Amino acid sequence: MVIFDLSHTEGSVEAKKFLQDGIRILTGIPVVRNFQAFKQVSPKNDYQYGFSMVFASREDYSTYNQHPQHVAFVQERWNKEVSRFLEIDFENL
Repeated sequence: MVIFDLSHTEGSVEAKKFLQDGIRILTGIPVVRNFQAFKQVSPKNDYQYGFSMVFASREDYSTYNQHPQHVAFVQERWNKEVSRFLEIDFENL
């Protein structure tokens, strides 16, 4: 799970394109399960958006992190358009 802010104005064409492209690209990676994209609504948190996904194993998570589509998305889009983020990785108890 990651929560993040974009450098684009909330609701702008650029923000919508980033979110749509993120959904399309990241769900195209075979090991990604239950991908969801969110708009933040809680007054307790000032991040704008969130992506959440599930992996069947740590190996799948590693595969995702090294997958060429993920690496390219991070280098070409994430690093340029995300102004701040907080990554949260959970494991079932």
